[in-house]
Amino acid sequence: MKTLMIVTNPFTHDPRVYNEAKSLVEEGYNVTVLAWDRNKESPEKEVIDGIEVNRIYNSILMKIIPYDIFRMYFWWKRAYEEALELHKKSHFDVIHCHDLDTLLIGIKLKKKLNLPLIYDAHEIWGYMLEKDLPKLFCYYYIKKEKRLINNPDTIITVNEPLKTYFKSITKVNVNIIMNCKFLENKNYIPPKNDKFSLLYIGYLSKSRFLLELVEIVAKLPDVHLIIGGSGKTKYVDALENKCKKIKNVDFIGKVPMENVIPMTKKSDLIICMTSPNDPNNSRATANKQFEAMVCGRPIICTKDTYPGVLTEQLNCGLAADFNKESLRDAILKLKNNHKLCKELGKNALKAAIEKYNWKKQEEILFDIYRNL
Repeated sequence: MKTLMIVTNPFTHDPRVYNEAKSLVEEGYNVTVLAWDRNKESPEKEVIDGIEVNRIYNSILMKIIPYDIFRMYFWWKRAYEEALELHKKSHFDVIHCHDLDTLLIGIKLKKKLNLPLIYDAHEIWGYMLEKDLPKLFCYYYIKKEKRLINNPDTIITVNEPLKTYFKSITKVNVNIIMNCKFLENKNYIPPKNDKFSLLYIGYLSKSRFLLELVEIVAKLPDVHLIIGGSGKTKYVDALENKCKKIKNVDFIGKVPMENVIPMTKKSDLIICMTSPNDPNNSRATANKQFEAMVCGRPIICTKDTYPGVLTEQLNCGLAADFNKESLRDAILKLKNNHKLCKELGKNALKAAIEKYNWKKQEEILFDIYRNL
């Protein structure tokens, strides 16, 4: 069986899409990923671990247009045409769309080619826009998703809160595949650091409380913080400049996917603060949480968010209020209590072994494909 996955990133730092594609390849499927490389940073065509990757670059007209939200209409047209060309060369059996900004392409391909369509909703896309754009865009795309949501043959999402949301707007079957990671070992291995080491690698934005985290660590000289990831240029530049002024904070920029787990293992504590007022991130499950679990590391998440609730249920870290005092207290509580830090880390690894690992998730993926 040959599947076409469509995604609006360059397919260089998307662990969910990579894990799904790689698992399908290892199961005997042929997988092609059609990706949008806005900045022309990666090869137009390449093969990554058996996954065929075709990237679309911005045209001259797309470069002139000021915002991605407006460029997207041209991306839809170009991606649809490229998908048809790829289909002529080697017929696809399944279209697998990742997030709302690819769904319209998938629906057109389904109707044109009479192929089954999977909609993989990583988040509530309209709410995701609310962080950077006027609410008008948020409402528009939430309504748009409701209009399109009954076209797929099956839907995949990431956790129970999102499944509940999608079930409220469609009669199409909704499955959960969590962003879990591969288990590397089943034995707890404690970190060995001279200084208590904190780590955040992920999307860099205001809603992740990172500038505040840096200010906290600046006053804790016996704590070391590493921040990596990518985000909007203005925010990333401000964050990097702030980190440069503080001796015990290192800003490392983009981190290759294969380096995330090794760096997590070396850390004492993972930080994953998300704004409880963010209607998207507050109900999402963060990659950081699953990375911490497979490495046996405790995590600090925000109270009254889904990651915070899960952390408390599994007793694998602490939930802090979304303010500097509460986060500082949580960091010091774990720094000053080695026994507690170790106990929470062991609980995290136990949860990964029993349920929250990628092997268990890929079986759900295989079942979805078989049922198509």
